[in-house]
Amino acid sequence: MSVTTRLAAFNDIPVLQQLIAESVRGLSKGYYTEQEIESAIKYIFGVDTQLLIDETYYVAEADGQIIACGGWSKRETLYGGDQHKEIADPLLNPATDAARIRAFFVHPGWARRGIGKMMINLCEAEAIKNGFKATELGATLPGEPLYAAMAYKSIEHVNATMPDGEYIAIVKMRKEL
Repeated sequence: MSVTTRLAAFNDIPVLQQLIAESVRGLSKGYYTEQEIESAIKYIFGVDTQLLIDETYYVAEADGQIIACGGWSKRETLYGGDQHKEIADPLLNPATDAARIRAFFVHPGWARRGIGKMMINLCEAEAIKNGFKATELGATLPGEPLYAAMAYKSIEHVNATMPDGEYIAIVKMRKEL
């Protein structure tokens, strides 16, 4: 079956929100507790509409169904959907800052088939076209092995604390392009 990519559109948001929740619930088991997963879906993981406005967010489709999403950003935010942002999201300077790899989620039924890698390659190529020489990301624990296999290096482990007191472990990673 052929997998294609395209820019995400605002009318994709309801499907993307559902995909993100299914991805986090299906692929985070064994890495995070059920409470951490549900809190992260509520408070952190979701669509960042700034990526749609900037036209840097993509979907992967198979047979007309969205099976994955992910993007890159020329803005400061490292991770999190609209519900996680509390400040303005200023532009980065490609000469001195690293582009962000953002909001990658794959449907559990399509995991480990090379879709995430395909989309990361697309995003890195777009970041290079926009003058960036490095990328950074905030990896979830289940995503960390993929990024490590793609030459991302761990630079910091952080606990993202949520309003309900739960926290989720995030690994800040970087790659020189």
